[in-house]
This record gives sequence, structure tokens and C-alpha cells, in this order.
Amino acid sequence: MTQLIQHYIGGRTVESTSGRKQDVFNPATGEVSAQVVLASQEEVHAAVSAAQAAAPAWADTAPLKRARILSKFKELIEEHHDDLAAAITREHGKVFSDAKGEVTRGLEVVEFACGIPQLLKTQFTDNIGGGIDNWQLRQPLGVTAGITPFNFPFMVPMWMAPMAIATGNTFILKPSERDPSPSLMVADLLKRAGLPDGVFNVVQGDKVAVDALLHHPSVNAVSFVGSTPIAEYIYTEGAKRKGPYPLRVQALGGAKNHLVVMPDANLDQAVDALMGAAYGSAGERCMAISVAVAVGSVADKLIEALIPRVKALKVMNGMEAAAEMGPVVTAQHKAKIEGYIADGVQAGAKLLVDGRGLKVAGHENGFFLGGSLFDHVTPDMTIYKEEIFGPVLCVVRVPDFASAVQLINGHEFGNGVALFTSDGNTAREFSRRIEVGMVGINVPIPVPMAWHSFGGWKRSLFGDTHAYGEEGIRFYTRYKSVMQRWPDSIGKGAEFTMPVAK
Repeated sequence: MTQLIQHYIGGRTVESTSGRKQDVFNPATGEVSAQVVLASQEEVHAAVSAAQAAAPAWADTAPLKRARILSKFKELIEEHHDDLAAAITREHGKVFSDAKGEVTRGLEVVEFACGIPQLLKTQFTDNIGGGIDNWQLRQPLGVTAGITPFNFPFMVPMWMAPMAIATGNTFILKPSERDPSPSLMVADLLKRAGLPDGVFNVVQGDKVAVDALLHHPSVNAVSFVGSTPIAEYIYTEGAKRKGPYPLRVQALGGAKNHLVVMPDANLDQAVDALMGAAYGSAGERCMAISVAVAVGSVADKLIEALIPRVKALKVMNGMEAAAEMGPVVTAQHKAKIEGYIADGVQAGAKLLVDGRGLKVAGHENGFFLGGSLFDHVTPDMTIYKEEIFGPVLCVVRVPDFASAVQLINGHEFGNGVALFTSDGNTAREFSRRIEVGMVGINVPIPVPMAWHSFGGWKRSLFGDTHAYGEEGIRFYTRYKSVMQRWPDSIGKGAEFTMPVAK
């Protein structure tokens, strides 16, 4: 009998009554591995009600006690590290070693959130004048929600839920319906860690669930990671929401990440970086490098080095130890990537390595593609302008450094970028002049560590704050300033002037 993946509301698994469900696939075999229920509006409202009921007591829980629960959660993640990674590989398809890296990066945000007693400390000014003291508070928002993508079914929820919970909010996770199992594993580990019922909830679903969360008057913040059209939709719809407070939205969208190779770069290092960043996780990363910008004389040498490496990629079931790249997530996504490759050929780009038509022995029905490599791509081509989200690398040739900067700054996305060079001044100028939110110098995938914050510029981010780190603390709290003095220090008579420091 096919497993049915349900909701988790109020501390327990709740069977859906919507009557809607969707297949979940094993991308390596193409077989249905489970089915996931799709929530109705009423089921989303039930999750919000459970989160509302738990919110007052959780907000009043001491930050140290919240931190201790998260610390236990961290221990349980470490204990079940490989189980979580295996669940990711089964439903997403990425290789097991990459899935383990995803779990580790998510775990690091949990570790950061364990420092919440220190992170919530604010500032105090003694006696600003007339016996008045002034200090500030950061208080929780109440019910919050996260809508997460298929490509990181554990890590991205960890960017959100631990930060929301640590700061005293309750949280509803709407994971991707393509790989929903890790969400329930997280729920189980949080419950075992001692998290009170209703503080963390999981609603499985599609657009119906997303819209219900966006428009519910008791949901005070929504965090999203995914494509730019959906990020913009969530940001726009959130602005329409009716309620006591405006809906706070943090929506991270798409990307078209460039890696610039200067003539003075270490070519071997640049090629290694491009292979891992373009083809790791089958290119299904918002920080994947999908454009190599070859500056001046380096172009031919770069292409010559890349072609045999791309052809030699070890594409197989992600659970096999030798695998370098697994399948893409669904048959529909595979067809979409193949459509981009065909479009690139038609537009006049030179397809040097064609990943279409790959069959993996023993997994002939899996959603596999080989690596593809284009040369002579130009900025007017669709394969340059749009996010392919697959194992396709485009090489754009430019004459000089200034042209590379101009090319990247002219793109609508500004998520991540990298520069490979041996020159410190070039690196400094690039870091300062590039209009991108996350920059790597000889680092191909510059994902910030947990105590920094993640997010792009331009149409890669909608909202005012980036994810996790100190930006995450600000997103999940409201700032409040408090001024006080006591009766013995209050002079007689009304004061008709603005209070000032004395």
C-alpha cells in the first residue's frame, strides 16, 4: 500500500479531509514512492488555530528554556543526520553526500538559534535626563509561516523555523509537495526535544495552502524561498492581507549566478569550482553557477578544460558512493530543462556537450540528464536571461573586467556571484562594484554562514530582510522602545515641550 504523507497540527499527525492528494516520486527510478495530501483552506485554518492557541505561553517562555529545547533538537538532528539525508536523496534525487551537507548547513542555523538569550539582548541607556531611563525590546510576532522549495527540503525550513521558534513565535511550515517527508521528520524531532504542541505545525499542500496562509488575518509573517514569479506573487498578495498588522513578508526568489574567470585565475581551480557549482545537485540550487563569464584570452582554455570534465560526470542513483550527480526532481522538470537546451541551440548558442538522452543502467525510467555545456551564449538568449535550474552551464565571452561587471549588473537577478582571480585589487573592485547580494572571491558558492544572513538583490529578493542570522532575528521580532521614570523623580506641573536629553 502506498504511504500517505499527512499534516502535523497541534503536536500530532492529522489525517486530511480535503480529498486531494499528489504523487511523490523517487527520481532515480521514476516510481511513485508515496502520496502527499493537499490541504484545504479549512485545514490551514486549523493549523493557524493550533499555532494561535500555543502562542501566548510560548512567547512568555524564557529564552533560555527555548534555547535548551533547540539544543536538544540539535542533538537529535545529529543522531538522525544520515536518516534525514537519505530521505532527501530518496525524494529529491541529490547525491547522498550532498544531502548530508544540506543537513549540516541546516544544523548550523539551529546552533545559531541556540544562542537566542544573547541574541535577544538589546540596549539600555541609564538616565537620559530627569530620572528617565530608555531601553528597547524585541518581542515575537505571534503566528508565523514558512513556504519552502523542493531543492532544500531540510536546510531551508531550518533557515526559518528555528529562528521563529527561538524568538518566541509559533510556526507553520508549508513544505514542497515534491519532497515532503523531511518536514514530518523535523516535526517528530522537535516534539521529542520537548517543544510544546502547536508551536511547530506542518501543512502539506499546494497553492490553496499558500493563499490560505497569505490571507489569514492571524498569520503575522511569511517567509518564502523559491522562484521569482512566486516570490513576487507572495509579496504582492501579502500586501493585500487584512488584519491588525500588515503581513511581514520575506520572499527570496530566483537567480542567474555568474562566475567570472579572469585571465590571471588559477584555471584548474576555476574549472573545479565550475564543475561543482554548475552540476552539483543537478544544478537545482538557487546558488548554482549557471553562467561562466570568460574574460579575454582565458575563454578558449576554459572551454578546452571544461568539455572532457562535463562529459565524464558520474551521473547515477544518488545513494551510490561514486555518484557526482543524481537525477532531477520530476519528469516535468526534466522536460522543462530539455526545452531550454533546445531553445539555446535554436538561438545560435554552440552546444558543446549535450546532456539529453542519458540513460542510467538499472534506472532507465529515472529522471536523469547529463551535464550540458554551451559556448558563445549572448545576453539576449533565453538560456542566459532565465533561470534553468538544471545541469546546464552557459559560457559568455567578454573582452575585459569592466564588461564582465556591466554584464552581471545588467541582469534582473542579483542573488550570488563569484570571481576567480589572483589579483587583490581586481577582487576588491569587483566586491564593491557588483550589484549582487552574495559575493565569492575564489569561492564558487558563497552561501553565508549561519551567523551572517542569506539573500540577494534586485529581483532575487522581495522584502526588507535577508534570511537567518541577525537579519532573521529582526524579521521575526517587533522592535519596541521603552522610557520610564518613577514618581519621586517626576517634577510637579505639566511639561509642554518635547523631552530632550539633559
